[in-house]
Amino acid sequence: MTAPFTSLSEFHACLAAMPGPDAAAQTGAAERNGRLTKPPGALGRLEDLAVWYAGWRNDPRPAIVAPQVLVFAGNHGVCAQGVSAFPPEVTGQMVANFEQGGAAINQLCKVFGAQMEVHALDLDTPTADFTQGPAMTEAEVVVALATGWDAVDPKADLLVTGEMGIGNTTAAAAVAAAVLGGDAAGWTGRGTGVDDAGLARKTEVVAKGLALHLPTDPLNALRCLGGRELAAMAGAIAAAHHHRIPVILDGFICCAAAAALEKAVPGTLDHAVAGHLSSEVAHGRLLAELGKTPLLSLGLRLGEGSGAALAIGVLQGAVACHSGMATFSEAGVADG
Repeated sequence: MTAPFTSLSEFHACLAAMPGPDAAAQTGAAERNGRLTKPPGALGRLEDLAVWYAGWRNDPRPAIVAPQVLVFAGNHGVCAQGVSAFPPEVTGQMVANFEQGGAAINQLCKVFGAQMEVHALDLDTPTADFTQGPAMTEAEVVVALATGWDAVDPKADLLVTGEMGIGNTTAAAAVAAAVLGGDAAGWTGRGTGVDDAGLARKTEVVAKGLALHLPTDPLNALRCLGGRELAAMAGAIAAAHHHRIPVILDGFICCAAAAALEKAVPGTLDHAVAGHLSSEVAHGRLLAELGKTPLLSLGLRLGEGSGAALAIGVLQGAVACHSGMATFSEAGVADG
């Protein structure tokens, strides 16, 4: 393990010491944007995205050439409570599908030139049932955080994190409620498609977990109510900030993990944008709490990092227009 922490308190200290964007690069990018051959603001949000990206890459005229997609998989003891429409065995089966190139995320990575890796985290040892005790010990959650941290390629220039784990919308709902407030019903959705009885059971399970583990701080909420794949995503998102690599956040589960970071140390997600608004019922609420406006809204709820991977194209387009377009003087076009 090469991550610079061995405890949750040390991980918190890492979050508190994160760098900010490069002001000179942002200023240079904004000045260049004002000289490009287009009416002011004609590219809408793409212009803001390009300037934001330039600041994190310390380059007023950047390019996206090495996007990385990391998919983390974990199993959950809370599945014993009947919270999912699928059995836990599906987690391992889907990992094999990822490794064989057969999943949606594999196809999207090919389209946008992203390097993809899959990390299965102790699938044979599910986390503990959080209605009976903490999902993970501190040692276990630190290992998961470090796995995510170490998986990030410092040479990458964009990161997407995805997940696979039967039962993990239950864990994500519990984490979101713990770090952002509110009751179980407001955060719990149908996930992979449970029926009304399943939703009621799932909501009751989340409520039991909250009653057992609250009050607690955000990182401890990730330990007590989350899962290894949620913690690994959080670790990877934090590592990306450390390396000044912009991040596109995926759906509800990814954003719940990310929320624990932001609530632990405000500003930790300044290097991240929301890739999409999923159809999971509480994702919009979660994004609003984080102050993130999604790039896409297509009714996706697959996970795997698929919505964020699709949004890679939006950010690539924003940066390509910014860095590749001619200025008025370069093109010999009259400016106003």
